Amino acid sequence: MPAGPEAVAYYREQHQCQNSERRTSQLRRSRSGSFTDCRTGGKNKTRGKIKRQRSAHAPEKCTSSSRIIATVSTARGKPADVEFRPEETLTVLTLMMMRMMMLISGGSIVSAEAVWDHVTMADRELAFKAGDVIKVLDASNKDWWWGQIDDEEGWFPASFVRVEPNPPQPQTKQVFYINPIAAPRFQNTTSKLWVNQDDGALEALEGTSEIQNGHLDPNSDCLCLGRPLQNRDQMRANVINEIMSTERHYIKHLKDICEGYLRQCKKRRDMFNDDQLKVIFGNIEDIYRFQMGFVRDLEKQYNTEEPHLSEIGPCFLEHQDGFWIYSEYCNNHLDACMELSKLMKDGRYQHFFEACRLLQQMIDIAIDGFLLTPVQKICKYPLQLAELLKYTVQEHSDYRYVAAALAVMRNVTQQINERKRRLENIDKIAQWQASVLDWEGDDILDRSSELVYTGEMSWIYQPYGRSQQRVFFLFDHQMVLCKKDLIRRDILYYKGRIDMDRYAVIDADDGRDDDFNVSIKNAFKLHNKDTEEIHLFLAKKLEEKIRWLRAFHEERKMVQEDEKIGFEISEYQKRQAAMTVRKVTKQKGEATKRYQV
Repeated sequence: MPAGPEAVAYYREQHQCQNSERRTSQLRRSRSGSFTDCRTGGKNKTRGKIKRQRSAHAPEKCTSSSRIIATVSTARGKPADVEFRPEETLTVLTLMMMRMMMLISGGSIVSAEAVWDHVTMADRELAFKAGDVIKVLDASNKDWWWGQIDDEEGWFPASFVRVEPNPPQPQTKQVFYINPIAAPRFQNTTSKLWVNQDDGALEALEGTSEIQNGHLDPNSDCLCLGRPLQNRDQMRANVINEIMSTERHYIKHLKDICEGYLRQCKKRRDMFNDDQLKVIFGNIEDIYRFQMGFVRDLEKQYNTEEPHLSEIGPCFLEHQDGFWIYSEYCNNHLDACMELSKLMKDGRYQHFFEACRLLQQMIDIAIDGFLLTPVQKICKYPLQLAELLKYTVQEHSDYRYVAAALAVMRNVTQQINERKRRLENIDKIAQWQASVLDWEGDDILDRSSELVYTGEMSWIYQPYGRSQQRVFFLFDHQMVLCKKDLIRRDILYYKGRIDMDRYAVIDADDGRDDDFNVSIKNAFKLHNKDTEEIHLFLAKKLEEKIRWLRAFHEERKMVQEDEKIGFEISEYQKRQAAMTVRKVTKQKGEATKRYQV
């Protein structure tokens, strides 16, 4: 049997063979063969189009001359000797990948669920969004797997997914580890193979005496190594250890960005101005300071002797307001990518950023990859807390705190995603403003970022007392009044705006209104809290009035939440939107001239 990467093609050949007797014979003969760990040496002689495509992207392999023998079961249920290299270390990840390859080669469909988005950075990479299901075709490398979505195939980082063999096995299977404490970052339930999201790596498990007692159960989706877990305590300890490990790793990552990149950039005023640094790095220094304090408190709650007794839920609750600083960073991230892309067209900046990375002794990832980490990190907290809650019994003193922390962090990530969506729509608001004729005053984006509701109503302003038909656009902080063109009803004219921060919404009963001395129906008022000024609005139907009242309530709620987390549109984003407005206005002016001619 071929070894190393050649085993992938070999097992595929086995699976494609339609003659069951021949496949059984080949699998039996495999007992005298070997399956080499992906890290072992040897020349890659596998033939085929897909292999040639992958070779350009596949990572380098190290060599070793020693080997370890473990007993596994083939796809037909027959035992076979499996060879591992090197002898000095056998990681859980190695066994997990071997299990993956056995499932794939045995005809099982191994599906990976994307934990977050993967934006392709190179050819032959597979792009996907969080929640997408990827068919794993090759898991022989610990960092990059080969997968398929629909008709697209390509490489993707193993650290971006949860893997679930299909079909899942019953939830009564026992899970075994060689030494659970020694491999805290490996999480394995009976139906899921958890991949560490930060580095995809697992600590090595030393020694071979326990390995000889381990085996892979072909009827289970778990790795069976060593003694069984009698209760949830060990699983909870594993999750706690994973959280602590990833937090320490993340702090190192933030330090590298701040000291390796940002500090060096500040020294080069000939290359970077303050605005550029603000766009590229956002509030990364604030995040670094916050995470330092957060990890300090986590360490105080961490029980090194008995990790399952650690109470880390209160730490998340005490720091819940601090996590909102990620909102600014996430909202700014798209602009950072655009600015970096523009700078990277100049070779000077490419060489500068590479020199910064080498000087700080950082791993071989481009700067945009490093800057993506905080975005991924804030999205990972709910996943970790959900896993922790899963293995925390209700009688545990940390249970209610973990449950509350999970709800808090889910809300944080949900709100951050919502605000990011709003920022992605600001160009649409700018284009809408450009379409309104006779615009006066400040741009909408100076104060607002979201269109809450729109509709047509009758409007009476107190000094005049005359009903006028207007189209109203309710944004956060303000409501814009427009008039339709008498002939072309798709054309709007600007007629004013109302500052919603200064007005209170008052429901009005049907009947005679004393303020305006008119009969009203389906009406409500806006009352200026400073000047006693009143605006009266009349909807055509009761349902429309109710929708407006709900929209006003939603607008106030949105404003309060934005103030709580300090959400605002950056000057850079406003300038980009202003450029869009000017571009659209120019195009509209040229079109109007052609229309008049």
